Amino acid sequence: MEQGAQGSTGTGTPAVPGAEGRARVPAQSRGSAEYGAGADRERCGPTGAARGEHTHSETPVPRPRPVVQRASVRGQILDALRTALVAGELLPGEVYSAPVLGERFGVSATPVREAMQQLALEGAVEVVPNRGFRVIVRGTRELAELAEVRALIEVPVMLRLARTVPAERWAELRPVGEASVRAAASGCPATYAEADLVFHRAVLALAGNEQLAGVAEDLHRRSQWPLAGGSVRRGRADLMADAAEHVALLEALTAGEPDRAQALVRGHFAGARN
Repeated sequence: MEQGAQGSTGTGTPAVPGAEGRARVPAQSRGSAEYGAGADRERCGPTGAARGEHTHSETPVPRPRPVVQRASVRGQILDALRTALVAGELLPGEVYSAPVLGERFGVSATPVREAMQQLALEGAVEVVPNRGFRVIVRGTRELAELAEVRALIEVPVMLRLARTVPAERWAELRPVGEASVRAAASGCPATYAEADLVFHRAVLALAGNEQLAGVAEDLHRRSQWPLAGGSVRRGRADLMADAAEHVALLEALTAGEPDRAQALVRGHFAGARN
C-alpha cells in the first residue's frame, strides 16, 4: 500500500520508463520565467509508460548516472513528474509504479512514492493498491469547469489590481510576460505551462494574499493535467496567442487603460474555457 507524504519543489533531469521503450522525463522548471531551447527538447521527448508495482518479472534497467541532488530529491522528482504529465509522457489511464520510476531516477522508490502521493492530493493521479498510481482520466468538461472557477477567483482580483497598482509596478512584470512568449514559441506544452504559471503567480502576488495565491496556483496546475486521448491539446499557435494576451494586458495596465485591461482579462479566461 502506498504511503502518503507531502511534496516540495526543486530541479532535476530524471527519466520515465515506457511500455515499448524508455523515454526521458523533460528538464524541470527553473522556478523563473527563463527557458532554453535545450530544455525544451528535453521536456518534450517521446512518450512512455510503466506498469506494475511488483518488479520481479521486469527487465532490469541500467541505472543512469544520478543527477538528483539528495538534499531535495522528493521535490525534484515531484517537479519532474509534473513536467512529464504536462508533456504527455505520463498518459491518462496508465499505471506507473514507484520502484520502476525510482530505478530510472537513480533513487529509491520512497521519494517517488511520496511525490506521487502529492500528485494524488492535487488530483493528477489515484492510488492503485499493490500496483502504483494511475493517471486520472479527465475530459473537456472538467477543464472548462476549472477555467470557470479560476475566472471567478482571478478576474475580480486582477480588475481590482488594475485600479490600484501603479503603472510602474506593471512595467516591472514586462520581462515575465515576454518570457511567457518565448516559452510559447518553443511549442512545448510543459515549457509554456511553467511560464504561464509564473506569470499568473507574479500578477496575483501584487494582491498580497498568500491564501488566494495558493488556491489559484492549485487550480492552475489542475488545469494543466492531460486530457483523455490527448484531446484539446494546444499547439504552438494556441500557446503563442495565450502568451500574447499576457503582454497585451501588461501594456494596457502600464498605459493606464483599465477598460482595455478588463476586456483582456475576461477574454483570457473565456478562451481557457473553450
